[in-house]
Amino acid sequence: MSNTFSTTAATLEARLRERLAPTQLEVIDESGQHIGHAGANGTGFGTHFRVRIAAPQLAGKSRVAQHRLVYDALQEFMDQGLHALAIELL
Repeated sequence: MSNTFSTTAATLEARLRERLAPTQLEVIDESGQHIGHAGANGTGFGTHFRVRIAAPQLAGKSRVAQHRLVYDALQEFMDQGLHALAIELL
């Protein structure tokens, strides 16, 4: 199923910086690797992302709690159609 939603790595990065004040952050659009997969929008951009992040707010929390904080920060985008988010905790 395709959709018309598309966002950018810069948009996601700005939101994560605003909400989590990371010390390290990299947001990579991997949508081009998922053309034809569920949730792809047919453009090769804006639906599948990888986030590499380190932030003081994540320290000392379980992996599930860390992931939840990242997902919570990006929930608006998930609700709009962001399909996949791979999270790497640094």
